Amino acid sequence: MLKYLSPLFLFLSLSLFGSDKVEIYASSIDSINNRVKSSGGVTLVYKEYILRADSSVYNRETGDMELYGNIRLSQGQSYKVLGKYAKLNLAKKEKLFKPFYMSDTESELWMSSASARTKEQNINIESGVLSGCNPIDPIWKMEFSSLDYDANIKWTNVYNARFYIDDIPVFYTPYIGYSLDKTRRTGLLMPSVGYSAHEGVYFEQPFYIAQQNWWDLELKPQIRSSRGYGIYETLRFVDSPISHGEIRAGYFKEKEKYFQENKLQNKSHYGLEIDYDNRDFINQWFNTSLKGQSGLYADINQMNDVDYINLATNNIQNSTTATQVLSRINMFYNTDNHYIGGYFKYYQDLEKESNAETLQKLPTLQYHYYINTLLKDHLLYSLDLKSNNITRSAGKKVLQTDINLPVKLQTSLFDEYVNIAYDANIYMQHSSFSGADISTPINEYKNGYILKNTHTLSASSQLTRGYEEFSHVIGFGISYNKAANESKNGFYEDNAEFCADPINAGNPQCEFYNISTTQDEMQLDFIQYIYDKSASQVLYHRVAQKIFYSDVLDRYGELENELDYKITKYLSFYNNMLYNYSAKRFSKIFNQISYKDYGLNIRLSHLYKDTFIDETATLPRYTSYLTSTIGYTYNTHYSFNALYNYDIEAREKKSMEVGFLYKQRCWDFGLRYSENRRPILTTDGNSFIDDKYVYLTLVLKPIMQAVDGASLLTWQLPQKK
Repeated sequence: MLKYLSPLFLFLSLSLFGSDKVEIYASSIDSINNRVKSSGGVTLVYKEYILRADSSVYNRETGDMELYGNIRLSQGQSYKVLGKYAKLNLAKKEKLFKPFYMSDTESELWMSSASARTKEQNINIESGVLSGCNPIDPIWKMEFSSLDYDANIKWTNVYNARFYIDDIPVFYTPYIGYSLDKTRRTGLLMPSVGYSAHEGVYFEQPFYIAQQNWWDLELKPQIRSSRGYGIYETLRFVDSPISHGEIRAGYFKEKEKYFQENKLQNKSHYGLEIDYDNRDFINQWFNTSLKGQSGLYADINQMNDVDYINLATNNIQNSTTATQVLSRINMFYNTDNHYIGGYFKYYQDLEKESNAETLQKLPTLQYHYYINTLLKDHLLYSLDLKSNNITRSAGKKVLQTDINLPVKLQTSLFDEYVNIAYDANIYMQHSSFSGADISTPINEYKNGYILKNTHTLSASSQLTRGYEEFSHVIGFGISYNKAANESKNGFYEDNAEFCADPINAGNPQCEFYNISTTQDEMQLDFIQYIYDKSASQVLYHRVAQKIFYSDVLDRYGELENELDYKITKYLSFYNNMLYNYSAKRFSKIFNQISYKDYGLNIRLSHLYKDTFIDETATLPRYTSYLTSTIGYTYNTHYSFNALYNYDIEAREKKSMEVGFLYKQRCWDFGLRYSENRRPILTTDGNSFIDDKYVYLTLVLKPIMQAVDGASLLTWQLPQKK
């Protein structure tokens, strides 16, 4: 509702333009022939537009309306246009403003020029300036020779654009187009610029294609001035309401000089990655109406060497370089009682020129019968069958089938203070070998089976007590496992004693032996929780100990202690330790401390491991690794971050990074220095490169703000032509 200071106002309802009604409010009016003059403050309401001025003249004959002085136009909460003179023709839907100033309230972007013409939802400007900063002495601005803006889609085309930082020219482009909202659309994304002492200047300019709302494509061409050039792409799609996927691929070409100096194995690096998820593929693909649940998940990765991963990104904080790549396809059908699954796993070792001898699981088939009960839920039983086809191109292969039948009898005593249970488990594995072994005579791999059953008695109790400020939960558990009958022949009879020894786990003779040794043993468990008044966990503590009763040298298994303690609201500590009685040493110690308050976000951790293997072994005995990340937000404008990862045992730095980011309403500026050790594949074998990068971040808001297009993907039915 409009309110006026003067008691005198005029309301005109103009119907000259068909169904479009224009309302004009003014303090005074004077009509001469075909001209209507309004003064004392004029307000024009047309559709969603509200236009205000000091005075106006309306020509009934031509349909032109001229406004003078302090002109303000708004469309809802979207934008404002200011000027001293405006000429409107509502029949032709044309507007002229002199001078012109427009401010978009949502994006906080403004444009200014001597004049501007608009027709319907389009604005055309000749020679002007725009910025997202304070109009008085803006930090950055862009001058242009011409500009057109579509208010419907909030898309701007700028020609002959000159970028200035504090009146200093820094960049020129003959054309730039950008959006003022977060709608997915085709266009350029924010570029990445950096410098590496090893690879030279790095530049990446992503291009985003989003023609429909069920798919998009991101192309990321890159140049490394001292190394080469390449392109990576990501295609995302939602092909139905229950399925979606992603296809990533890349190619990079090395320069001859870089290729020769670093003795690389491959001059080109390329790869393909496919992810796909479907939550009901059987009914969808085969047009069935099964009531059970089906699912398909595919994660397929293929690349010619590890540098395909190295070159995909330059952010060491969000990525790691793995030398072991797994491809898998999982599918299942599930009901209330039955589960059927099929799994395909393919392993690729990027440190090898050939994976002909690498073991693959193609496929694994599984059937599982879910837990069922008898005797009023006191007796529980289930069944699991699994068959693994372990194969490879060169070398021995095996088809291993596992049968697992657990039966459990349970009850509670003393008004449910104590729970007791008896578990009996029957397990069998059968192996059928094929193929010729490269290094071992074929008679060492006889077909055979192993059959064994175990018995376990267990008792447990859990107690809870509430206090005024907190509540305390403790649990105790004890179980005794008895190894009973065991029968075996063939491969298992020939290799059980040798392969059961952990020292021989890496021996080629034992690559198909995956049977865990069953001993007469007791397991002791203690666990406790402390919760505060808001039911948030303050402390978690667990202690576990195994005691072996078989005829072995090590009577006591490793003592495990795990602690997660939230010392204060902002400070927490986590610890996990394993102590080996035989070696009288810790086999693992992991400590992590985290702090988050007063703008600080700190996480420090250290991992120590001792494998107790022979000092002359090729594999290292000790692991001692330090990781640390620190972030500090000084205020809404300044933030700092650093990370440092160091291998203490090898005495080498793995990665390091330090940087800062300065954020304002209209721009972000950041500088980051990174050091990273990355693996490469060379003609001399595996090697590493220590690289150093300097990254510059410059975001001019809102025209360079990123849009997360993937999260906006939706499925729609394709339209028929």
